[in-house]
Amino acid sequence: MKVGILGGGQLGRMLLQAAANYTVETYVLENDPECPAAHLCHHFTKGDITNYDAVYAFGKGLDAITIEIESVNVDALEKLQEEGVTIYPSPAAIRIIKNKIVQKQFYKDNGIPSSEFIITQNRVEIEALSDFLPAVHKIGEGGYDGKGVQVLNSTSDLVYAFDAPSVLEKKVAIQKEIALIVAMHTNGSAAIYPASEMMVNPALNLLDYQVSPALIPENVLWVAEAVAIKLVKALQSPGLFAIEMFIDINGDVWVNETAPRVHNSGHHTIEANHCSQYDMLWRIILGYPLGNTAPILPAAIINIIGAEGHSGPAHYEGLHEVLKIDNAFVHLYGKKQTRPGRKMGHITVMHSSYHDLTHKANKIKNLLSVITDTKA
Repeated sequence: MKVGILGGGQLGRMLLQAAANYTVETYVLENDPECPAAHLCHHFTKGDITNYDAVYAFGKGLDAITIEIESVNVDALEKLQEEGVTIYPSPAAIRIIKNKIVQKQFYKDNGIPSSEFIITQNRVEIEALSDFLPAVHKIGEGGYDGKGVQVLNSTSDLVYAFDAPSVLEKKVAIQKEIALIVAMHTNGSAAIYPASEMMVNPALNLLDYQVSPALIPENVLWVAEAVAIKLVKALQSPGLFAIEMFIDINGDVWVNETAPRVHNSGHHTIEANHCSQYDMLWRIILGYPLGNTAPILPAAIINIIGAEGHSGPAHYEGLHEVLKIDNAFVHLYGKKQTRPGRKMGHITVMHSSYHDLTHKANKIKNLLSVITDTKA
């Protein structure tokens, strides 16, 4: 099969690493010829994944296309689908998820538990909604990795609201944040990965580190899994979906957001689960049976983030020390330039003891930093 990937970042890179185990010819469309996935695919095309002509020209002649980011040209994907190219997930599912306003309305229409919300068109409208605070303002399109999300706790924060179509979500009293990854086959069968508990960096508003399987009560897990399956079935599309959820102080489950693709919260599955999320997506695309999602050992992911105050050629301070740690697996994304908050890689660490696991995760966080290489 000839399979294209829209986007050439680290998710595309890890997807291509898993593709090496199958007989598949891979194509990548990305603007940056030095992106993390560029040298791992069979065919690289420089182009804008948001441009209709670029996506349509790229997709013609391929058997299937998948994505590593939602901000793609859905109109081109719909045209390609009409002409016989299979898209994972379907363009209709991507269209729902890529716009936070449409996504939120989808939850409401399908009885998916999600926090109360108000749609706003500009900053002026926000000023009349002070009674709705505290809330979280999410820009409709274009947000990614913590960008396009602003917490508004009081009227003094309204100056940070987005002056564009957005959704204002009532803030939830969060006890834990979890993520569930669901695989949906073309034959209608589904598989679900054990939940991961996410520890989010409040300053950068992106994943700092996580532990899987999450330590949550069984009855709460059952609800979360049922909600995740219901949500994915409502999308009516094969593919891989990551559902980020809140568990509030009362133990109730709320859907935060959905990603229609492989996801940061599933990086640990490469080493820690019998079938990784990346292998699972290839199974779906190539028409093979779904894999075994069971964990081998509890695992933690530590994101390697560019240090504050450092922009330029990347140097990984403390990497040698991290590599001395048992059951620590280093994944560097091949990004030559670091900058504050940029995802440069991740480390998966495994241990049968959750106490030792979190100890190792915190040790790695303190050992490793991405700074500017002064010798470059």
